[in-house]
Amino acid sequence: MLGDFDIYGVYVPGLLGTMLLTLLFAAMVRRALAWIGIYAVVWHRGLFDVALYVVLLGAITFLMQRLVS
Repeated sequence: MLGDFDIYGVYVPGLLGTMLLTLLFAAMVRRALAWIGIYAVVWHRGLFDVALYVVLLGAITFLMQRLVS
């Protein structure tokens, strides 16, 4: 995991940057899924979006750990 970032004396956890990156990536994936029409077969779109975000966050965090070390 990345350490803290110092932004003008305020320490920001590295996970926050990863979460923002994941948010942008998840928005692109959600737009692609909506364009394909996957949401027509999804029971609850909000739960699906949260689960998609959590899976993407885990995947991006795992990949960043592999790249950094």
